[in-house]
Amino acid sequence: MPGSGNTAIVQISQAANKFRSSIVLQYENKFIDVKSILGLYTTLVDKGVYDLHVHGPDAEEAKKTLAELFEQHNLKVRIVEDE
Repeated sequence: MPGSGNTAIVQISQAANKFRSSIVLQYENKFIDVKSILGLYTTLVDKGVYDLHVHGPDAEEAKKTLAELFEQHNLKVRIVEDE
């Protein structure tokens, strides 16, 4: 992910770390802890659609915040809702 990608990774990870909920990004067969900058760096690419799994006491707020950040950086994300 060129140039602005590092900004996206840092902003997404910092935002995720503000929440108590578990936040996991799924891309193909990989599951990455969104609070891990290294995990995001090795997974986040310009193309592709990510599934975001959020579970915990502040999950709704985390989903909203992260969805906005992904959109801001032109990354496609689907929020996986509990069934």
